[in-house]
Amino acid sequence: MRKNIRKAPHSPRFEAIAKTVDKDVTLDIVPALAKVKETATAKFVESVDLAVKLGIDPRKGDQNVRGITNLPHGTGKIRKVAVLARGDLAAAAEEAGADTVGGDELIAQIQGGFRDFDVLLATEEMAPQIGKVGRLLGPRTPNKRNGTVTNNIAAAVREIKGATRVEYRADKAGVVHLGIGKVNFTDEQLLENFRVGLNALLKAKPAGAKGRYIRSITVSASMGPGIPVDIALASKYAA
Repeated sequence: MRKNIRKAPHSPRFEAIAKTVDKDVTLDIVPALAKVKETATAKFVESVDLAVKLGIDPRKGDQNVRGITNLPHGTGKIRKVAVLARGDLAAAAEEAGADTVGGDELIAQIQGGFRDFDVLLATEEMAPQIGKVGRLLGPRTPNKRNGTVTNNIAAAVREIKGATRVEYRADKAGVVHLGIGKVNFTDEQLLENFRVGLNALLKAKPAGAKGRYIRSITVSASMGPGIPVDIALASKYAA
């Protein structure tokens, strides 16, 4: 017999903030982002998150929505980058600001438990070696599809270190979560990042997706409630 699993209650702080948001009223993106800043009351600079529910069937391979895009103002997050590379490309990665660079010795370090990185990149020469650590790394395993296996290694390092490159992927419920900045960004920076992020999702629409593609759009601070966004008004910014 399956036991009922109760969700942990929200904090009094969250409950008080949530009461200021009408879930049945959708806002244009500009006042929605203003509301996100208003509800960001944690004792740290919260991230601004975009959640888009897509009209796809994630169980079908031809409706898998994933990719990378470059936000003009970055996400505000500092990320550690490790690079599997040799020779001139290893030197280029170091010059671009990679935190850790190595070839076979870095593979051995990872096999030994090294995980002091947020993103692992690899050159095409090192791609055959990735299988040795794939099971250990899970979603952090480099692959060509999301741009983490590339010979344009210096540009990739700079984009990730500058927090401009973001990866997106629809989850099992067909929802894409994307960080579009911090609450201390200007309104213009958040709006531009939102526009670019939403535009990337619109361009990634699978040919097999039927009916309405964008089902809902929500923005929130990382510790705050979701703010519903008017789809029609928001889509105009991504046109």
